Amino acid sequence: MTDLAQAGTAPLSDDGRPGRVAGRALRRAAPALLAYAGTRLLGLVVLAIWGAFADKSPHQLLSARWDSLWYTRIAEEGYGYTLQLPDGAVHSNLAFFPLLPGLERVISAIAPLNAADAGLLVSSVTSLVAAWGIFAIGDLLYGRRVGITLAVLWGVLPVGIVQSMAYSESLFSALAAWGVHAALTRRWLWAGLCAALAGLTRPVGAAVVAAVWVAAAVELLPGGRWRQACRTVPPVTHHHPQRKRFAPFLRPVAHHHPRWRRFAPSLRLLAGVVLAPLGWLGYVVWVALRTGSPTGYFDVQNGWGNGFDGGLAFAAFIGGLLIEPPFVGGIGLLLGVGALIWLAVRCVRQRQPLPLLAYGGAVLVLALAAKGYFGSKPRLLIPAFPLLLPIAVALARLRPVRTALLLGSVGLASAVYGAFWLHGSGPP
Repeated sequence: MTDLAQAGTAPLSDDGRPGRVAGRALRRAAPALLAYAGTRLLGLVVLAIWGAFADKSPHQLLSARWDSLWYTRIAEEGYGYTLQLPDGAVHSNLAFFPLLPGLERVISAIAPLNAADAGLLVSSVTSLVAAWGIFAIGDLLYGRRVGITLAVLWGVLPVGIVQSMAYSESLFSALAAWGVHAALTRRWLWAGLCAALAGLTRPVGAAVVAAVWVAAAVELLPGGRWRQACRTVPPVTHHHPQRKRFAPFLRPVAHHHPRWRRFAPSLRLLAGVVLAPLGWLGYVVWVALRTGSPTGYFDVQNGWGNGFDGGLAFAAFIGGLLIEPPFVGGIGLLLGVGALIWLAVRCVRQRQPLPLLAYGGAVLVLALAAKGYFGSKPRLLIPAFPLLLPIAVALARLRPVRTALLLGSVGLASAVYGAFWLHGSGPP
């Protein structure tokens, strides 16, 4: 905790009812949500202007290209569609996890929207929910100002336009952020539920499961450095009044009980641990049964050219760019990977809580060490918001006007790049 956290502290009302707590939390997050919505609106305006000159429909770019088409087909027709490519590769829609197309199907059935527009609605709503969760984590650890900066940084990522597409990144990031937040604040059932739903959204849902399991392991191990490493909020003192805001969520250990009872596992903790992997495991097992192979899901991913090879294919790709002129692409990728590793190291040195480190590290490793279409790696890193915390802390120390100017400039550059990216030929 820092003086930034103290400066952003709001007193806790005597009324701790969930509705009142949620209302206060939303009011506290309002500046972050408004600023984040501004970044998304700027991206859409620039995309519309670019589309007018390029004679392309922004609506089609956001809802009816690449992965969006696969999600829409699943929502409308279910699973079972395959595409045979000229090179013999087989692309099956079993590669796509079911939560987003399931929501598209339900919404299009009860509202005057088609499945594609339902996907846009899901992304629009869940991107705000994700920004709220990301703010909540930054606010919990370092105070309101860092939380606001962190949410805006997530919105101005170079590929932030994906957060407005009918893709699953916004939905997943919302579930991941609130799942990690629930694990940090020891709300085990919510943590397990969010992890299970994240596991039904994207393969990287395993990272949220890791965060919940790490948090539970730290909670169960008695005393010592493990428990200290998981402590996200210090005891209530005049130096650290921020913990008062989270009093309804934190269940202190009753030290008057015998030692064996103080460290007995909570039923809610165990339920959260068991619940967390059910979404990811459930879908993988269902694909195995449908294909008649225990490795059915991984075989489907291999048909798309995807898989986990420890980063060998990505390293070979960068190496190929470095040995042929003009070398710019390879050098740029090396610098980008180096920056990501540097940020990961900074997160460790910043002593972020172990569940947050586990989640961010898992997302980073799964994105960089996977083979497949390398142009999609920036999109795969969108859920890795913990890597932005060192930058958010540094920016929050600047004067507000300077921080706003920096984030506004980056936001404009992100909006222009996003429009350029979506008007290209390759999928994001």
